[in-house]
Amino acid sequence: MKIVEIREKTCPISSPIRNAYIDFSKMTLSLVAVVTDVVRNGKPVIGYGFNSNGRYGQGMLMRERFIPRILEAEPDSLLDESGHNIDPHKVWATMFTNEKPGGHGERSVAIGTIDMAIWDAVAKIEGKPLFQLLADRYGNGTANRRVFVYAAGGYYYPGKDDAKLKDEMRSYLDRGYNVVKMKIGGASLGDDLRRIDSVLSILQDGQRLAVDANGRFDLDTAIAYAKALSPYNLFWYEEAGDPLDYELQATLRNYYANPMATGENLFSMQDARNLIRHGGMRADRDWLQFDCALSYGLVEYLRTLDMLRQHGWSPSRCIPHGGHQMSLAIAAGLGLGGNESYPDLFQPFGGFPDGVKVDGGHVMLPELPGIGFEGKADLHREMSALAS
Repeated sequence: MKIVEIREKTCPISSPIRNAYIDFSKMTLSLVAVVTDVVRNGKPVIGYGFNSNGRYGQGMLMRERFIPRILEAEPDSLLDESGHNIDPHKVWATMFTNEKPGGHGERSVAIGTIDMAIWDAVAKIEGKPLFQLLADRYGNGTANRRVFVYAAGGYYYPGKDDAKLKDEMRSYLDRGYNVVKMKIGGASLGDDLRRIDSVLSILQDGQRLAVDANGRFDLDTAIAYAKALSPYNLFWYEEAGDPLDYELQATLRNYYANPMATGENLFSMQDARNLIRHGGMRADRDWLQFDCALSYGLVEYLRTLDMLRQHGWSPSRCIPHGGHQMSLAIAAGLGLGGNESYPDLFQPFGGFPDGVKVDGGHVMLPELPGIGFEGKADLHREMSALAS
C-alpha cells in the first residue's frame, strides 16, 4: 500500500469575536486529505485533518516542505511492520527530515495537521475508531467513550452586554454542559469582575465557570486578577501570562490556590517539559491544555504524555484546547480528562458527530471508523469537496 496524494486548502473560519489578545475576523485553517491506494467499500481510504483555531492555515509550509518529503519517500519506508498500513511515527520522522530542533511555531501546526490526517487514515484502514486503536496500541485495550466536555465562549464582540453574555452561557447550560468558559483580560478588572458576577448569577448547583485571559497579563496584572478571582471558586484561571513565561506562572501559584490551566500555546514536548519543570504547575489540581493539532500531532503528543508520567502527572489532568474530534478520540483512547468544545463557533470544524448530545457535561463517542469526521455532515461535505 502507499500514500498516492496529499491535498490541502485554506478555509476561512472568520468571526467578529475577540479575546484579550486577538480578533478572529480573518482567521483561517488548513484542511488536508491524505489519499491512499487502500480500497474499502469500493472507495479509496482517505484520511482528513485540520488545525485548531487561533493559528492560521499553513498551506505554504505544507506545499514547500512537508508534503513533498512524504511523497518523495520510498512507499515501503512509511509502512508498519505488517506492510499493510501506514506507520505514523515513520511519516512524522520523514516530515521532520532536515528540520533543526527548536523554533516550533508555525512548523508544528503544519506537521500536526498532516499527522491528524495520517492517523485518520490508519484507523480507517484497520476498520476501527481511532479511540479504540489508541486504546489497543497504547492503553489497556479499553476505551472510555464517555468524555467530559466544557463549553468555551464568552468572547468580546461589539454590542455584547452582560445580558447577552448570560443568554449565551445559559444556552450552553441548556444543551447539557455543566462547565462554561468566558474570556477575561479584554476589559478592565472591574468590568471583568462584573461580567463574571453576571455569569455566576445564572449557574445552578453542579455548574462551574472557568475564565481565560489568553496570555494577556504581565505579572502584576496576573496577581491582581488572582487576588480578585480567588473567592469565586472557579473551575480554573487560564493562561494568565505569556505561555513561555514560566517564572510568571510559577510565581502566580503563590497568589492563587485554586486550579489554573495553561499549555495550549506550547507546541512541543520540550516546551511542555519546561512548563512542568519550571512553571510551578500542581499535579493535584491544575490542568494542561496541549493541543495535538497545533503541536506536531499525536506522535508528539504521545511523547508529551510519556514525559508527564515521568514527572508524576496523570493523563487525566490534560484537557486539550481546540474543540475538535481528534482530541475527543485521544481523550477516549488514552484517558485524558476531557476536551474543549465550541458549541457555536468555528463551524463546521468544531463540534461532534451528528446526533451526539451533551448529557451531564459528557458526550458518548459513536463507533465510527477513524476520527469520525464522516459522522458530521456539514464537515464531511467540506472534506469530500477537497478529496474529490
